[in-house]
Parts: sequence; structure tokens; C-alpha cells
Amino acid sequence: MRRRYIGWIAGPAAAVLVAAGAITYAVAEDSGGSPEPKVPAAESADAGFARDMAVHHQQAVEMSYIIRDRTRNTEVRRLAYDIAQTQANQRGMLLGWLDLWGLPKVSAKPPMAWMGMGDMPERGDGSLMPGMATNTELKKLQALNGKQAEVLYLQLMTAHHKGGIHMAEGCVAKCTVGVEKRLAQGMVDAQQSELQVMAGMLEERGAAPRS
Repeated sequence: MRRRYIGWIAGPAAAVLVAAGAITYAVAEDSGGSPEPKVPAAESADAGFARDMAVHHQQAVEMSYIIRDRTRNTEVRRLAYDIAQTQANQRGMLLGWLDLWGLPKVSAKPPMAWMGMGDMPERGDGSLMPGMATNTELKKLQALNGKQAEVLYLQLMTAHHKGGIHMAEGCVAKCTVGVEKRLAQGMVDAQQSELQVMAGMLEERGAAPRS
């Protein structure tokens, strides 16, 4: 098991490599081989999804790194490792596309505006989009150990995945860049599968997802 967790350190470097490959693929796939890629508008669904999901993913990576140090349970650590690696790599792709398109990584419009949800009230305290944990919840996770930390992580990540799936489904419906739509659908499929895994883990611990 010790060799598996070398990835916790190598993750950022791997994300850069995967992002570089994804950018090259996006150019070739969605421009028909032309050296000039199709560039979506700054406030398009493609750009909005890339910006918002990059922020959403960053918190999932952060939570997964926190639980790594709060539990020794192999299954929870493996799940956290997989989530951290997958979402760090995907975040690299999303930010790489914004660079490729020459678009800013921030917008004056509120999160989720590209989905028609820009007037949605925020939870506040660091929770910018549906499913995101608050700063208070993250601090609580950092203070817990063992089973208590595992349960809170699984509950927070369950809510996080549900919010992420909603956003990814929005991209599948609204985005126009083919490779980005496919990435979004892959997020939906993978995170729905992980939701089932986390539900089973919570049940094993005598807990349930938050309502």
C-alpha cells in the first residue's frame, strides 16, 4: 500500500502532463485538425463551466488531502486518493483550455451564471456553489480523527459530488466544445458511481448522507 500513496506527492506534476495532453487533443479534435482551435466566448457555458468546475474541484482535492492525514482506514484513503488525483487532473484540463482559448480564469458574473443560476443565494463562509463545504466545515474536518473524520468527509464529499454532477450535466446540455462535453459526461458517470460507494461506506459506519 505504501507505493500507492506516492501519488499524493506526484499528483501536481501528473496534472500538468495530463492537462497538456488534453489541450493538444482538444485542438485536434474540435478544430478538425486546423491549427486554429474554436474559441468559445468569455461568458459562454464552455468558459463558465471551466471556471466554476475548476474552483469546485479544487475544494474536493483539498478535502481529500485533509482526510489523508485524519484516518488510517485503507478504503477511505484509497477513495480520497482517487478523487484527489482525478479531480486535480481534470482541473488542469479545464484551466488549460481557458489558457488555450485566451480567456480569463475569473468572471465578473457570479458563479453558475452560465447555467442561469447567477442569482442563486450562496451559503457563504467559503461555499460558493452547490455542494461546496463551508470554511467552518473544513476546519471541523481538520479537527477530527478516525471514524468521525471519515463520516464527515464522506458526507461532505457526497454533497460535493451531487453539486458537481448538477454542474456537469449543465455543461453536457449547454457546452459546445465536444471534448469538454465528453469530459463533463465522464464526470457525471464517475461521480454517480462514487456516490454509491460512499453511501455504502457511510452505512458501514452507522451514518447516512446529510439531507
